[in-house]
Amino acid sequence: MENKIRCRVLEEANFFLKEKSTVREVAKKMKVSKSTVHKDFKERLPLIDRNIFNNVNNLLEYNKNIRHLRGGEATKQYFLSKKSIS
Repeated sequence: MENKIRCRVLEEANFFLKEKSTVREVAKKMKVSKSTVHKDFKERLPLIDRNIFNNVNNLLEYNKNIRHLRGGEATKQYFLSKKSIS
């Protein structure tokens, strides 16, 4: 694996863990696609650092388990903003 890719994967993982962010936020910050971030986390990171991979995987699972709450909150905010405009 190229050193450039290895550095990107570690940078993505560190940002993800530090900010407790989402894959979408990581992709936006690193200027790559969500698919690239997923591939980096699931395929490349275990080959680079197993401990960081375990931490990233735990946060991915947590995000997956609460995604319905995030979606509901986003919808609520959308309709509240529409209501305040009217």
